Amino acid sequence: MSSWLGSLGSGLGQSLGQVGGSLSSLTGQISNFTKDMLLEGTEEVEDTMGEFQISSSRMKEIETIHTTLRAENERLKKLCTDLEEKHEAAELQIKQQSADYRNQLQQKEVEVSHLKARQNALQDQLQKLQTAAQSAHLEVGSSPSTTTSASFVPGISHHVSAFHGDEMDFGDIIWSQQEINRLSNEVSRLESEVAHWRHIAQSSKAQGTNSSDQSEICKLQNTIKELKQKLSQEIDDHQHELSVLQDAHRHKLGEISRRHREELGEYEERIEELENLLHQDGSDIVLTDHSKVHEMQKTIHILQTEKAESVKKIQELEVEIKDKDQNLSLTESDKEILKKVQELLNVEKTQVIQECERLKMEVSQFIATEERILPDNMAVKEELSRLQQALSDAQKEIIRLSGLNQENILTEDTLQLKKSLQILKEENSLLNQEKEELQKALLTFQSEPETSKFTSTEDMNLKSELNNLKIDLETKKQELNESIAEKETLIAELEELDKQNQEATKHMILMKDQLSKQYNEADITINKLKQDVNDEKKKVSQLENEKTKLTKELEVHKEKFNQREVSLHDLNINKQELEDKIKDLIDQLDKSQEYTLNIKKENSELQEKIKQNEEDLFITRNDLTKLLNQESNSNFQNDLLKEKETEIRNLNKHLSEMKELNKNLEKTAFDVKIENEKLVLACEDIKQKLQESVTVKNQVSLEKDTIIEALRMEKGQLEVELHQTEKRLLEQAHKYEQTIEELSNARTMNTSALQLEHECLIKLNQERDFEIAELKTKIELMENDHKETKEMLTTSLVGQKELTQLIKEKEIFIEQLLDKGLKLQKKLDAHVQISEKNESFRQTIEDKDKYLAIMKEEINHLKEELERLRDQQSRSMPVAEPKTLDIITELETEVTQLNVMKGNLEEEIKHYQKTIEDQNQNKMQLLQTLQEQKKEIDEFKSQHEQMNITHTQLFLEKDEEIKNLQKTINQIKTQLHEERQDIQTETSDIFQETKVQTLNVENGNEKHDLSKAEIERLVKGIKEREMEIKLLNEKNVSLTRQIDQLSKDEVGKLTQIIQQKDLEIQALHARISSASYMQDVVYLQQQLQAYVMEREQLLSVLNEKTRENSQLKTEYHKFMDIIAAKEAALIKLQDENQKLTSRFESSGQDMFKETIQNLSRIIREKDIEIDALSQKCQTLLTVLQTSDSGNGNEVGGVNSNQFEELLQERDKLKQQVKKMEEWKQQVITTVQNMQHESAQLQEELHKLQAQVLVDSDNNSKLQADYNGLIQSYEQNETKLKCFGQELAQVQHSIGQLHNTKDLLLGKLDVVSPQLSIRSSVVLPTRERQSEILNEASKPLQQELDQLRKILQEKDATIKTLQENNHRLCDSVAATSGLERREHEEIDSEIKQIKEKRDTLQKSLKEKDLLIKAKSDQLLSLNENLTNKTNENELLKQAVTNLRERTLILEMDIHKLKEENEKIVVMSREKETEFRALQETNMQISMMLREREFESNSMKEKALAFEKLLKEKEQGNTGELNQLLNEVKSMQDKAVKFQQERDQVMLALKQKQMESNSLQNEVQHFRDKESRLNQELERLRNHLIETEDSYTREALAAEDREAKLKKKITILEEKLVSSSNAVENASHQASLQVESLQEQLNVVSRQRDETVLQLSVSQDQVKQYALSLANLQMVLEQFQQEEKAMYSAELEKQKKEMAEWKRKAENLEGQVISLQENLEEANAALDSASRLTEQLDLKEEQIEELKKQGELRQEMLDDVQNKLMNLINSTEGKVDKVLMRNLFVGHFHTPKNKRHEVLRLMGSILGIKKEEMEQLLNEDQRGVTRWMAGWLGGGGSKSVPSTPLRPNQQSVFNSSFSELFVKFLETESCPSLPPPKLSVHDMKPLDSPERGKPATTPSGSFTDTKVSGTSRRPDVNPFLAPRSAAVPLITPAVLGAGGTGHLLMKPISDALPTFTPLPVLPDNSAGAVLKDLLKQ
Repeated sequence: MSSWLGSLGSGLGQSLGQVGGSLSSLTGQISNFTKDMLLEGTEEVEDTMGEFQISSSRMKEIETIHTTLRAENERLKKLCTDLEEKHEAAELQIKQQSADYRNQLQQKEVEVSHLKARQNALQDQLQKLQTAAQSAHLEVGSSPSTTTSASFVPGISHHVSAFHGDEMDFGDIIWSQQEINRLSNEVSRLESEVAHWRHIAQSSKAQGTNSSDQSEICKLQNTIKELKQKLSQEIDDHQHELSVLQDAHRHKLGEISRRHREELGEYEERIEELENLLHQDGSDIVLTDHSKVHEMQKTIHILQTEKAESVKKIQELEVEIKDKDQNLSLTESDKEILKKVQELLNVEKTQVIQECERLKMEVSQFIATEERILPDNMAVKEELSRLQQALSDAQKEIIRLSGLNQENILTEDTLQLKKSLQILKEENSLLNQEKEELQKALLTFQSEPETSKFTSTEDMNLKSELNNLKIDLETKKQELNESIAEKETLIAELEELDKQNQEATKHMILMKDQLSKQYNEADITINKLKQDVNDEKKKVSQLENEKTKLTKELEVHKEKFNQREVSLHDLNINKQELEDKIKDLIDQLDKSQEYTLNIKKENSELQEKIKQNEEDLFITRNDLTKLLNQESNSNFQNDLLKEKETEIRNLNKHLSEMKELNKNLEKTAFDVKIENEKLVLACEDIKQKLQESVTVKNQVSLEKDTIIEALRMEKGQLEVELHQTEKRLLEQAHKYEQTIEELSNARTMNTSALQLEHECLIKLNQERDFEIAELKTKIELMENDHKETKEMLTTSLVGQKELTQLIKEKEIFIEQLLDKGLKLQKKLDAHVQISEKNESFRQTIEDKDKYLAIMKEEINHLKEELERLRDQQSRSMPVAEPKTLDIITELETEVTQLNVMKGNLEEEIKHYQKTIEDQNQNKMQLLQTLQEQKKEIDEFKSQHEQMNITHTQLFLEKDEEIKNLQKTINQIKTQLHEERQDIQTETSDIFQETKVQTLNVENGNEKHDLSKAEIERLVKGIKEREMEIKLLNEKNVSLTRQIDQLSKDEVGKLTQIIQQKDLEIQALHARISSASYMQDVVYLQQQLQAYVMEREQLLSVLNEKTRENSQLKTEYHKFMDIIAAKEAALIKLQDENQKLTSRFESSGQDMFKETIQNLSRIIREKDIEIDALSQKCQTLLTVLQTSDSGNGNEVGGVNSNQFEELLQERDKLKQQVKKMEEWKQQVITTVQNMQHESAQLQEELHKLQAQVLVDSDNNSKLQADYNGLIQSYEQNETKLKCFGQELAQVQHSIGQLHNTKDLLLGKLDVVSPQLSIRSSVVLPTRERQSEILNEASKPLQQELDQLRKILQEKDATIKTLQENNHRLCDSVAATSGLERREHEEIDSEIKQIKEKRDTLQKSLKEKDLLIKAKSDQLLSLNENLTNKTNENELLKQAVTNLRERTLILEMDIHKLKEENEKIVVMSREKETEFRALQETNMQISMMLREREFESNSMKEKALAFEKLLKEKEQGNTGELNQLLNEVKSMQDKAVKFQQERDQVMLALKQKQMESNSLQNEVQHFRDKESRLNQELERLRNHLIETEDSYTREALAAEDREAKLKKKITILEEKLVSSSNAVENASHQASLQVESLQEQLNVVSRQRDETVLQLSVSQDQVKQYALSLANLQMVLEQFQQEEKAMYSAELEKQKKEMAEWKRKAENLEGQVISLQENLEEANAALDSASRLTEQLDLKEEQIEELKKQGELRQEMLDDVQNKLMNLINSTEGKVDKVLMRNLFVGHFHTPKNKRHEVLRLMGSILGIKKEEMEQLLNEDQRGVTRWMAGWLGGGGSKSVPSTPLRPNQQSVFNSSFSELFVKFLETESCPSLPPPKLSVHDMKPLDSPERGKPATTPSGSFTDTKVSGTSRRPDVNPFLAPRSAAVPLITPAVLGAGGTGHLLMKPISDALPTFTPLPVLPDNSAGAVLKDLLKQ
């Protein structure tokens, strides 16, 4: 820390040292500067030249000092910034360290508190131990405690001292020492208390220890708490005091340093003042009181000492004085004086010139200094000027490019202008020469009187030399005194200058900052200007495009020339005025020069006088010194003094007068100089104006030349055009004459025929014209309609697109909402999880809190136990105290650990609280988001509700439709009900009607379904549809039921229907036999083909028309694009204009009033011209419109009235525009020619259109005929198809009837006579129909059987019908022959008509071609017209744009004027303010100087008063008073001189300021002039370019006209040819018409014949119609029956559908159930998968167990082998104990049951049953043998006895054998399986399986096996869901176990075994056996 602080201090020291060094260097420089200034101030400058040199040198020095100061300032700034950074870094480090130290303090305090607490605890323990301890062991117990306490205290003190020693001051160290002392005192006090308590303990010896200890402990604890609180408070106070002290210390340091600096500054100032006083008063110390001579000597000494201070200046002055002394010695000779005077005059002349130049130089230097002060601003200006130059260069380049074209046009005017320029220059040179001559003459005149004066004054000078010398001595003395005073004033001025310099530096810094800001702004403006330059370049390119549009400005420019000539005239007048002014100024200059020369002369005279005075002074001084040395007499000195005083006074007066004169002269000289400068400036301005006027003249001449040449070119072009038009007119006249001659010849040739044809053609043409006009109107209407429809479509499309977009956006929005919802849900889930975690954390915290509480309780308990243990130990073993201490330490460590834990837990709690707060915030955010979403959802709900409303409306509409359908159904029902009443009589009819009704209903349903399909697309209304289908199904079911009811009464009707059908069949047969239909078909097909051909041709024509239409549309679009482009260009131009106007606004301040006035005049003239042009355009437009309308509406061309109106308008136009008459006449003639031509063309077109209309009418008629034929053909075809279908059906029915007849003939024998009346044909018995009838009704089958019986009668009727058919066929054949003939005739006629039609079509095609050609011509003409109109419109637009521009320009100019005026006013105000401030500043400085001078004078007065006092003491008062008066007068004079000097300085500065302001204004005006000139040049060039473009456009237009005329000639030729072709075609058509009329006559005759035939055939047709009607009746019946069959089938299908639907629903239900099952199965599978995993584990266990089993088997095999060995070894041996028991038991048992005991014994011994029974039989006889045999033992083999079943028990309940067998079973069987987890597995012990007898020796094993297998399903408790049928473990394993050894059997199926269950005592045989054995 200390090292770091040291390094920081050293760094700061270095930096401060650097600063100090820089400051010292600065102060040194300042002191040097002040010294130099002082030294310079002492110099006396006589010449004005010297003063200027000094001022310039001073300025330079000041500048150098300023630069050095600036450099120093920058360096100091850098140092400051570095120091600030270091300071900040140091502060940061100090802060960090202070924070660390505070943390350490807190830690140490905590440690201290812990140690204190520990100390207190130890003290308490000590007290307890002391009270508990015995008297013997007190010394031993007290020693460790004291050591411990001693060990604790120094540690604390050490810590404290160590800590506080780092960062504390000396006072803090003292405080810490005091703290240590206090703590040591406390320790000693505590030790004494401990001793006291020990003493009490010894005395009391544990009497009432518990109660007193507890109370004392409580008190001590309270005191400890209080002490802790106090300690913490003290620590806080200490820290607070520390911080306060540190702050106070810093403040004190700052204040001390500041005071020190101030004191230093004051001391330095005092030292300087004292030094000055010393310098001033050093000479005043040495004063002798003897006499006036001594006083004079003292004054001389004082002067010498003062000279020593400014040695250099005085030496220079002495050198000058010596030179002047030498010059005085040379005045002896008059000639030399005269020569020198002349030389001096020459020198003065040169000096005056130099002074002028120097003044100029100073002005320039002042400007340079200003520029240096503001270099950045100048740089910005320079950059701006560069950019402006670049702009001007660009504009010049454009001008140059445009000027290249105009270089060739320069003519005589330029030469004239050059000559005039040369003349002006010559005049100017002559004037200058005259001026110089005049100046020379003036000089000579001035020099002559001077010489005369000098010659006259020569004698006078010689006489007054001595007097002058005396006077000079005195003046020199006065001058010395003045120099002293001046020196003092200079010092004061220097101080002021220093202050001003400081202020200037501050100002410079401020200015620098401002300039940096301005520089940045300038950079921005430069960038903007660059962008503007780029924009301007673009605009230039656009302006070049604009040039083409400005053709009509030629006329404007012609008028401009007149104006410019006027302006030139004005300029000449102005020039003359300026020349007059120049002459006046020259006169004034001459006068001023004369005045200046006079002043100079006076000046020179004064200087000579001053020199003479100086010489006299020198002489007098020398004399004085000599006199002082020689004469010591007081009287003489007094006289001398008086004389000198008088002389001094006189000299002073002279001096003051001279100075005043000098000042006045200087003022006048300065004024003259200023006037001279003004005149020079005026001259320059005049020159500039002259140059400008010359340039303007040049430009005007150029423009004149260009315009004249352009006019000449136009004249030439117009002449050429006139010649061409004359030639064309002549040619046309020739052509027309030829045509007239031809026509006259033709008339003479064939007048009669041609006239008729011509009239016909004219009529046709007229008709065509009318038709064309109508068609045009129709086409326009169609186009309008088309446009409207297009607009409608586009709007609808747009609407649809918008709707689709809206829907898409909404869908996207919904998706986004859903996504947001999902995200929010996820966030909610996350937050829920976090909240759950928080809850869990809370729970854990609570648990931990509880745990803490428990721990605290445990700690308390442990403490109590510790205390008890200590008591016990103290009672029992006082030696074991170190152990207790160890325990205490351990407990303390535990406590500390627990505290740490507690701290950690608290931190965790805080962390969790923070997390909870964060989550709460998150919750709040989520709630907000939820609210927002709710709002959005509400909005969506509202939208959804709206949608629902719309849907509901749709549904309501559909419901209405359904209701309508239901109404129709109800109507059908009512009809059914009405018909039911009639069913009793006519059942069959009703049957058919109902079927028809059902069909109708079905049709309605189908339509409804179609409508539903549409609804489905809009709204998914499937449910409604299903409901309707269900309803309809129900209705169908009801209808079928009704039909079933009605079908009983239908049989009667069927017979009648059969008869009708028979009749119809006969009629059809008759129809089929006729062959005329085929011919009709062939004929109609031919017609169809012909019509198809015609249709294709028409389509091709239509396609061509559509193509033409598309081409026109494309052209229209192109025009629209061009217009759009031009509009865009216009908009761009407008933008550019706006930008230009904005620029003009910015640069408008520089415009002159004269230029603005000229512009306004030009604009007004332009407006007038534009108005004239617009009127002309309007009149032309009206002419064009009237001509167009006349052409469109009238047929025969232009009327004479319209032509006359046009001529009148033309006359008016001629009157309006006289200058451009020729050009206008040409335009009008061309337009009229075009109109005539167009009128002729239109007439021809009208004729052609009339022809086309006629042709189209014919065409339409033909088409109508064709359409009629097609319709008739289609009708015939449909009829044919119907007949064919009917025939097929009839044939089919006949075939079926034949089949049925054959079948029924064999079956039926009896025929009822009632049905013979109803002669009718049986129904066509199709298999389907029979099946349907059988299904529909069973009673029908019975009636059908009866009908079959009647078929025999029907056979006869069929035969009769066949005969009728044959007759009909014959009649049909006869009619068909006639029809064929008719058809052949008609075919021939049709062929002829077709040929005629072909010829007509050919002619039509030719005419179409002609029409196309004419339409093309028309289109071209229309295009030309549209182009012309567009051009006119463009010109109009251009004119309007120009007007707008001019208006805008005027507005801008007005605005600029206003702004200019405002700016000028502002600038004037600012200038006035600035001047006022400067004046006030100067006045203040004057006041300061006066005050300083007054102070100095006061000091001098004080000194004088001191001298007076001293003299009073000596008694020399009178002389002192005189001296004081002299001093006062001298001071007054000095004050006056200073005031005058200050005034002169002020005037000088003011004049300089004014000159600067004037120069600035002049520069500003020059810039404005240059800019305006550039703009004028640019505008002129632009106008010239536009004129060129207009000329080019005019040439192009002429070329176009020539081309159009050529085209027209070509078209005329084509027209002539087409007219010839039309005539030929019309002739052919007339011939064709005649032939057609003849054919028509023939056809009419044929028609009459055919009419007669028709009347005959119509009668036959009527007969056929009757038969057909009958057949139709039969067919209708057939159809009705078929419909009924279909309806029945449909109903069936519907029923089936319903059944299928039900099945489907059932299946769906099953599917759902299956799905549920599937889900359950899946769940089961999941559980199964889990179980399989468990099973795998089990299998692994099983494999391990198997391995173990194999090991065990091996073990078992060994054991078995051993057992076998044992068995072999112990086969004949018996257990003695067992046998003994059995033997004893035998005797104890009753006699009845003794044989059982014997059997048991036999079974044990291995005796067989049979042998045993024999033995028992024998035993009944005698016992001896049994005993012998038993005791003999070995021979007999024992047979094992079978154990009895429970039902085979003996009479006694507890037979020994039974019990023994059970015992054996239990022993032989394996141990019970372990208890299962399920309750079902716990079977009762008395299971029947256990009781089964073992029939075989291996019965026990089989039993176990069965039990194992039977229990297998219940083994695994984890397989609850699985089916019980599947065993998990194969029984093969068990089988293997069963066959093996007993020990190898599975105990618990690889499950953990438990101890066997306790068996009940009642059922256990083992227990009985045990009892038995015990007995």
